[in-house]
Amino acid sequence: MKKDKILLAHGSGGKMSHNLIREIFMKYFSNATLEAETDSAILEGRPGWLAFTTDSYVVSPLFFAGGDIGSLAVCGTINDLSVSGAQPVAISASFILEEGLPLEVLERIVRSMAAASVKAGVPVVTGDTKVVEHGKCDQVFINTAGVGWIKPEYRDISYGNKIRPGDKIILNGPVGDHGVTILAARESLDVSSDIRTDSAPLNALIRSVLEAGIDVHFMRDPTRGGLATVMCEIAGKNKLGIDLRENELPVKETVKNICEVFGYDPLYLANEGKVVMIVPENQAEKAIAVLRSHEDGKEACIIGDITHNHPGKVVMKTEIGGSRIVDMLAGEQLPRIC
Repeated sequence: MKKDKILLAHGSGGKMSHNLIREIFMKYFSNATLEAETDSAILEGRPGWLAFTTDSYVVSPLFFAGGDIGSLAVCGTINDLSVSGAQPVAISASFILEEGLPLEVLERIVRSMAAASVKAGVPVVTGDTKVVEHGKCDQVFINTAGVGWIKPEYRDISYGNKIRPGDKIILNGPVGDHGVTILAARESLDVSSDIRTDSAPLNALIRSVLEAGIDVHFMRDPTRGGLATVMCEIAGKNKLGIDLRENELPVKETVKNICEVFGYDPLYLANEGKVVMIVPENQAEKAIAVLRSHEDGKEACIIGDITHNHPGKVVMKTEIGGSRIVDMLAGEQLPRIC
């Protein structure tokens, strides 16, 4: 039997399944909770509210500049919890593997997941593996779930019901890097080395802002659909207007150039290491200072305001002095970006 590739027997639940778990998954995800090998991970409870999220990752290609499907899965799950005001506690990882997948590819992915998990301080405590016949999936699909605890004072952050006119909209860095990175890898584009996925766990960055006493009114990570979609969701839900300023929107020059060539708008490209924060005007500069003290927030800036004007709409003031309506993404700009 081949020992360097995934076989259907690896998903049988028998000896080969146990060997795969011990030799790859336990090797990299090792922690006391996982090693107990219980049917459910047993986590210690805390006062406050429980946050629970799940996501699936089917990105193509599996590897790209600065990341891969594994690190993306861990960071994406941690960030979904973090922008809800939660402190992530643990995540799960379930794998659907295609028969014939080289074991070295799987090990590389798991090793990357483990590194992201350690960096964030959030362990992978449980999981599952299934193997399907060759041609039934595209090498590897990953499903994750995550749990975290929300202190009572942070419970309203994800709802956005504290957003008020005059609030400032803050972004922790340039948009569009992840979407362009996936495009470049898929199309074998020879682009500048400064374009890499922005995928990163943001729990420490976000926690520092909350612990600084800043009254964050809302947070969201602008992944699929990009920044524009998040802005439209906020405006529509709260019946308030949003003013954005194009000359203050951080976009790398290489990203702008590639978008011009392919006809994309950076506002709609996916991001995997960005957080949108809405804070009171009198706390905005303090929030910027805290964000800039972290590696993943060095280019944090204010990009717009919440306003009474044009309720339910997002308006962009262009670089040439005009204005345009920013609508929600219709359709898919780039398929399988996460």
